[in-house]
Amino acid sequence: MNLTIGSLFSGFLGLDRAVESAFNAETVWVSDIDKGACKVLAHRAPHCPNLGDITAVDWAQVQPVDIITGGSPCQDISGAGRRAGMVEGTRSNLWVEMREAIAVLEPAFVVWENVRGAYTTPAASAMESDPRLLGDHDAGKPVLRALGRVLGDLAALGFDAEWRGIRASDVGAPHGRFRVFVLASHPERSTRHEWRQPSPSEAQSGRALGATARRAGTPVDLLPTPMTSDTQGATPADLRRESIQLRAIAHLLPTPMTSDAGRLGTSADLYNRNSLQMRSMHLLSLDTWGKYAAAIAQWEAIHGPAPVPTKPGRNGRPKLNPAFAEWMMGAPAGWITDTPGVTDNEALKMAGNGVVEQQAFAAIRNMIEATS
Repeated sequence: MNLTIGSLFSGFLGLDRAVESAFNAETVWVSDIDKGACKVLAHRAPHCPNLGDITAVDWAQVQPVDIITGGSPCQDISGAGRRAGMVEGTRSNLWVEMREAIAVLEPAFVVWENVRGAYTTPAASAMESDPRLLGDHDAGKPVLRALGRVLGDLAALGFDAEWRGIRASDVGAPHGRFRVFVLASHPERSTRHEWRQPSPSEAQSGRALGATARRAGTPVDLLPTPMTSDTQGATPADLRRESIQLRAIAHLLPTPMTSDAGRLGTSADLYNRNSLQMRSMHLLSLDTWGKYAAAIAQWEAIHGPAPVPTKPGRNGRPKLNPAFAEWMMGAPAGWITDTPGVTDNEALKMAGNGVVEQQAFAAIRNMIEATS
């Protein structure tokens, strides 16, 4: 019988797909309130009830699971945000809701994911009620960081934990995207389960990709990681950052034009996924990817052909193609973008918030093997 997963802050299920592969597990319920994510969850996991707003869930009424997964919101611990930390009144403090779910449902394992800022941004906890009890520390620096808060809370609930920091590029992706992954196991409950070794195909999708990337030799130029600010619902500061992101990508390939129809199919076909991939491969052969060609080729060899990076936006001006962001994030082709009703902005937001499945798998398998 497969282990069961309860997914919090589910997004497009990148983290959960990795946990499913690493543990031979099955997701049985999800939780998200983002409009785009809810569409993907309903379409890709119709058998899983969506618990919705995590702050309104009565966990005593929820189906117990073997594994709880979640990447609690990173806005307040990310370098791109205010870095207010994991403290009361911030979205990043929604970790306390995940902690409550863990306390009530008593899973055997917990998988938590977040940004590099978890190492450095401040956090509040009962253990910090008197900072003098925590020993000497540098003035002006937080006594407790977000990652320490999570590990401390898990320890208080009886869990042992491993954690790893890994970049998406470590598994061959064409962008950096550093993420921290925590795998916690309860000494009593986890002994009921045996670790499962990955199949050859899973190993190739996960841990082995790191070796594949390292064997590439010289470092490759990496693209900007898709950001949530690739959508229209962004702050002015986000839009300024996005203009840099888009310029870095938009120069790679021209937006498909009807004049391309003669050699690459009809104008309607240009927006068909297969013809986009054909066009991408054709232009890659002409080295139109510029300095990013090696990074693109590396991920294509692992994850399949790249869609074109831009598409026509308002007034014909190019904008980031959601299918390209989806590909960069390691999602199956069309997993987000072929979901009925998902808008471009929703797709880009999900990619910006999402987890690279192959990256998560590599970190999780490494931690499993370290504790076996």
